[in-house]
Amino acid sequence: MTIELPVTNNAFAREILTVAQLNQAVGQLLERSIPALWVRGEISNFTQAASGHWYFTLKDSRAAVRAVMFRGRASAVGFVPRAGDQVEIRARVSLYEPRGDYQLQADAMRRAGLGNLYEAFLRLKEQLASEGLFDPARKREPVRLPRAIGVITSLHAAALRDVLSALARRAPQVPVIIYPAPVQGADAASKLAAQLRLANERAEVDTLLLVRGGGSIEDLWSFNDEELARQVAVSEIPVISGVGHETDFTIVDFVSDLRAPTPTAAAELACAPRAELLGRVMQTLQTMVRSQQRRLERAAQRLDRASAQLVSPAQRLQHQRERLNSLQYRLASAWSAPQGRRTARVNLLAQRLTHRVPDTGRAAERLAGAVRQLGQAQARLLVERRNRLAAASAQLRALDPGNTLARGYAIARDEQGRIVRDAAALSAGQPLDLSFAQGGAQVQVQSTRSTRDPS
Repeated sequence: MTIELPVTNNAFAREILTVAQLNQAVGQLLERSIPALWVRGEISNFTQAASGHWYFTLKDSRAAVRAVMFRGRASAVGFVPRAGDQVEIRARVSLYEPRGDYQLQADAMRRAGLGNLYEAFLRLKEQLASEGLFDPARKREPVRLPRAIGVITSLHAAALRDVLSALARRAPQVPVIIYPAPVQGADAASKLAAQLRLANERAEVDTLLLVRGGGSIEDLWSFNDEELARQVAVSEIPVISGVGHETDFTIVDFVSDLRAPTPTAAAELACAPRAELLGRVMQTLQTMVRSQQRRLERAAQRLDRASAQLVSPAQRLQHQRERLNSLQYRLASAWSAPQGRRTARVNLLAQRLTHRVPDTGRAAERLAGAVRQLGQAQARLLVERRNRLAAASAQLRALDPGNTLARGYAIARDEQGRIVRDAAALSAGQPLDLSFAQGGAQVQVQSTRSTRDPS
């Protein structure tokens, strides 16, 4: 690439410049004339300042140039470069005016030859971050005292040996369950995700370690898989990632509940050390012993005070005997004195009762008179009722239709059984039923006449 600078021979011939003015003018010229560009080279003289800025030299076989990357840009790189690393940086050309050295001011960095992978890493990272999968609020604290710890890694990985050694040293009492899966290769990510789902289905551990040893970005690429990242995000069991070395970052590190710089560190973060737990147990035991000792001392003091107030059984029986004698005397006195008063009162009441006994003779005479009067009244009432019954019977016999029929009369009824009282209500040929004193007859009307008819 050829870059032409629009500099004329008389560009700075108008006045005499100081060195600072010259460097300032050159710096402005560089910044205006050369756009931001990608540069590939080897890292050397790398320094990470306390401020977080990176200072390094970017070189190849023929040349070298100083470069700086400020903290805000460096935090987004995802890895910390080391001397000898081949990288590609997007930078702007500038001039460090105090020394008059031109330098590259880097805005982005990726490993050389892995630009596409790194760009894919950044795109996925930005996507998942926008969805909130990196949000600290959704991350959970791993269980301090897990009943079991699950490890998802390859059975042949050195990381597994490191994790098992760390757990055996740190917490030998905690069972470890291994969910084997390849950590490198085309299908590694899907198998890691499958084992993560299996661990959640079985729910036999309280913490999961997703670990792998260090390697290049290609070696660690399985841990930048979107499916695996989402499976980590939805895991019901807290996940601790320990992938690569301290300077290696993967998507899984950002999604997991806790990121450890190494597999060994992940094992150390998974549970409390046995020595610490034993120390806490001993401390608690000592506290309990001291508390129990204080309780025993207080109980002993209470026992001493109670013993001082204790009365012997013989003395207590003597006091009870004296009290019983006193109560017996008071009981005898309380009975004999009121007894005389009660006897006198009973005699008085007997005399008053004698004077108030009723005279049964007079009452018997009055009762006999009342009985005689009742009998006389009953006899008169009976005679009166008999007379009234005889009069009613005579009247009833006088009104009896049978007596009337016996005198030669008859009762005529039409076909509906109604008594016929008016001849005008009859018609010729109408059947009638006649009732006599003895028997009855069926007749038919031949003709009718009015009671006023002279014939």
